[in-house]
Amino acid sequence: MTTKQSETRNNIRAKRRKRLLRAILGFFKLVFLLVALVAVGWASWQELLRGAAVYREYRAQYDAYRERREARRVPMDERFEAYMNILVLGVDKGGDFGGGHADTMLLVSLDNATGKVRVISIPRGTVVTAPDGVTWESLGGKFAEVGVSGMIQTVRNLLGVSVHHYAILDAQAFGSFIDAMGGVDVYVEMRMDYDDPALGLSIHIPQGFQRMNGDTAQKYLRFRSGELGDLGRVQRQHRFLKAFYGRLLSVETVGKLPALMKVLQEQVDTSVEVWDSAQLAAVLKGLSREEPETLMLPGKAYEGDDGIWIADGDQIALKVKQLFPKAEEAPAEEKP
Repeated sequence: MTTKQSETRNNIRAKRRKRLLRAILGFFKLVFLLVALVAVGWASWQELLRGAAVYREYRAQYDAYRERREARRVPMDERFEAYMNILVLGVDKGGDFGGGHADTMLLVSLDNATGKVRVISIPRGTVVTAPDGVTWESLGGKFAEVGVSGMIQTVRNLLGVSVHHYAILDAQAFGSFIDAMGGVDVYVEMRMDYDDPALGLSIHIPQGFQRMNGDTAQKYLRFRSGELGDLGRVQRQHRFLKAFYGRLLSVETVGKLPALMKVLQEQVDTSVEVWDSAQLAAVLKGLSREEPETLMLPGKAYEGDDGIWIADGDQIALKVKQLFPKAEEAPAEEKP
């Protein structure tokens, strides 16, 4: 074999090895591509499954929220869509959120456009006609029997105002909230001394300006002795509300918001849920710097018993027109 023939044969062998090497590399590339495609497909499928599971979970939560909303739905008057009205119930120790008495009843109204806050105090001894036509001698005393839905319907009938949400808290939740915000500055108009061993209540608050912690604040609001009795208690509620509102809007409270939200989530029973947060956040963002406008339900105490409050329907209607001027601009129409 000549040298030239030997070189030609070597060249042929080299080309064959190169083609074989390229074929092997091509095969492995194809296998790698297929493995990658399978891996991506599997990961995508798993992600799709996870996404579907998340969607199903959120959908289930939202459907449950809609069911709860429907269960507590009462007729809404479209004239009051310019406001967010919240019924706040302070319950005693008799039964947490589902029982006991509603010792404090407030209708808190927020103007969606201006952020102005209005508060109507309803004495716990208010005599009302229930939705079933039965007269109740004490609205607050019926909470354990009718629950929050019955209270909402009765307050709606009493005031002629739509109630969009509710919040129920006991003394412990109230005290925790005040402590979380660092206390509230209040001027105590008189020395308060009262003891009731049966209720485990001991109130001893000196006269003068002071920063109240949660325990002192709830005792201050529960105090009923004095010449004005329950009327004096409502007046103290209004003074405290204005001081509380100012404290809530202060720069110092901003850093305490996480702690405040924790109390709301864990200790307060409310109809406001995460699905309502966008609407609520829009309202809270624009809260007015003005003090809340407060008033007591128009009426008078029953002769000889200031624990019974006789509502004045005509005066209530007049005050509602003054407090909710935008409701007078639209015709009455109820949404089921």
